[in-house]
Amino acid sequence: MRSMLILLLVLSVTCCNKEDNDEPSLYFPPAGTTEWAESEPSALGWNTAALPDLLDFLESSGTRAFIVLKDGKIVIEEYFSTGLTGLPFTATSYWYWASAGKTLTSLLVGIAQQQGHLDLADKTSDYLGTGWTNLTTAREDKITIRHQLTMTTGLDDGVADNHCFDPSCLIFKADSGTRWAYHNAPYTLLDEVISSSTGSEFDAYFNTQIRDKTGMDGLWSWVDNDHVYFSTPRSAARFGLLVLNGGKWDKTTVISDTEYFNQMTNTSQSINKSYGYLWWLNGKGSYMIPQSQLVLPGDMAPSAPDDMIAAMGKNGQLINVIPSDNIVVVRMGENPDGYLVPSGYQEDIWELLSEVIR
Repeated sequence: MRSMLILLLVLSVTCCNKEDNDEPSLYFPPAGTTEWAESEPSALGWNTAALPDLLDFLESSGTRAFIVLKDGKIVIEEYFSTGLTGLPFTATSYWYWASAGKTLTSLLVGIAQQQGHLDLADKTSDYLGTGWTNLTTAREDKITIRHQLTMTTGLDDGVADNHCFDPSCLIFKADSGTRWAYHNAPYTLLDEVISSSTGSEFDAYFNTQIRDKTGMDGLWSWVDNDHVYFSTPRSAARFGLLVLNGGKWDKTTVISDTEYFNQMTNTSQSINKSYGYLWWLNGKGSYMIPQSQLVLPGDMAPSAPDDMIAAMGKNGQLINVIPSDNIVVVRMGENPDGYLVPSGYQEDIWELLSEVIR
């Protein structure tokens, strides 16, 4: 009897400790409402004394919106109406994602593959037709959807306008898969690949497969040769939360292909270790930047957690996802440096944010 009581006591303690050590479940805000649960930074043990320095920097650098989620709940949400233009900005204001929106397309490609509409190994010409570039047919046929996702098409990004996707602008530079270069035009043509393979307009397919399932707002709009997503900052936070949860929104599975999801959020090729499928990766030991062939030593954002994956767009549009801490960070606004990919500005933010989250 005594042995049985001891065994029950041990099992009871083990059970209780397991519950205490369980990872916190993620909160998902309901769709069609402004409701979103919040957590106080002080209740999380964050260093609130360091928060004013962060917010001052954000405001002085043209930030319009800044959101930090922990376990899905809002911990920091700030809107700045001064900016560089002085225009008012609120939680219901729309802003452009710039190249941070590439990550939306990346996830959508994975959904299309999961549904059997395409395969990453397929030739791009299977969906765009022969002659979508200025290359010979033999060279053109070597470019695949995977090359478009990884920025390794070999097409020349040094043309006068690397956003131009007319065949005359898409000229040979290197064999596909042998050169990494941040080239907008081949990425933009993924829209047409998705439309051709699914038989659905790109915008409509995106809305049904991602936007509506997560309660996001927003729309795609053409700005010259770029197809740009516009939304409220909270919708960017919703997308970050979706990615944090591995492609599942609460009980709704948006993408179930874990192999694709893992490939998307890990090194996709051997040239630029800090690049997945249109996602930027931290903690890889080296990285490349747009308009350069240099491989830079170190991590993309040394002050950020090593496992951070990032959506980054011109003028400081950022969605940072940190799985180890269940954190999502969103920054929207203007930025004086105007870089295509604001990796330096992202590091500036994390130098200050890491003092808050410690």
